[in-house]
Amino acid sequence: MVSSTPETLITGIPLSREEVVPSRKVVKLPPWLEVAKPRLIPLLLATTLGGMALTEGWPVPSLRLICTLVGGSLAAAAAAVLNCLWEKDLDGRMKRTSHRALPSGRISTKAAFLGAIFCTLVASGLLIGGVNCLAASLALMGLCSYVVLYTAILKPRTSLNIVIGGIAGAIPPLVGAAAATGSIGLGGWWLFTLIMIWTPAHFWALALLLKDDYKAVGIPMLPVIKGPVVTANAIKRYSLATVILSGFGVWALPEGGLLYGILVLPFNARLLQMVRRLVDSPEDSGLAKGIFRWSIFYMFGICGLLVMSRSIMAVEFDAQATTLFSHMAENFSSF
Repeated sequence: MVSSTPETLITGIPLSREEVVPSRKVVKLPPWLEVAKPRLIPLLLATTLGGMALTEGWPVPSLRLICTLVGGSLAAAAAAVLNCLWEKDLDGRMKRTSHRALPSGRISTKAAFLGAIFCTLVASGLLIGGVNCLAASLALMGLCSYVVLYTAILKPRTSLNIVIGGIAGAIPPLVGAAAATGSIGLGGWWLFTLIMIWTPAHFWALALLLKDDYKAVGIPMLPVIKGPVVTANAIKRYSLATVILSGFGVWALPEGGLLYGILVLPFNARLLQMVRRLVDSPEDSGLAKGIFRWSIFYMFGICGLLVMSRSIMAVEFDAQATTLFSHMAENFSSF
């Protein structure tokens, strides 16, 4: 399925498992919920929480936290509906997507558009009234960059679409940071950059699985234009950059960075191991599928570690480890 795969730009989670495993039967969602693509939301919320955890404002007051997460979810739903509307005709021409709510007529264009407007207005109200104007502006920027910058402008025109269009999926941590403190800060920009670098490798792994579908409708994804070998090597470069950049979370975190730095190592080791295997066998769809799935878990893991690193346990671990290293350094210098 081609037209709905850009939704992985936001969360890395495909709308349905048909996109990766076409033979499996999928449970149908109600039409009004299907066009909102609720499977997009979990990773978006995780990266939003990660952005919050990177600030001095953590933990965030409960009401503000709820307004941020609900408002962000509704903004993502609005973006998903607008994406479905933009690509309705393309979905209708594809065998695997012609049954979807809009092309099949199970929901009208007018109803979907009104739903998108409603979600946008409610999201804006929640974020402005319950959080702050900066968070609201960033959430709307994410919506616009996904629908306009990526879907309408970049996707049909360049194989670098996901490199530039990754901005849309990287905005949630900025929303989180802004919600926590009213500003973004170094930590928020670090996670924004990490997601920008992570996105191409993640998405190109999926594109390797769907290159024939992209080719059939003339979408210039990297595997279509350059082939599997070039794509696998591009995935390797971006994955390596992701691993290197992920290490800077040790300094981006206000506290608890040492525990994060230790626990992130197995995530990075597994990612590099899988990428190395793909480079050796770029035509192996099983390896591409494995990287796609692991990259989703990887980003969930990064955000989970960021939140965990702000716990009392992590802070105590950092303090004890720092004391231990200081004693070791003193003893070493005395020889």
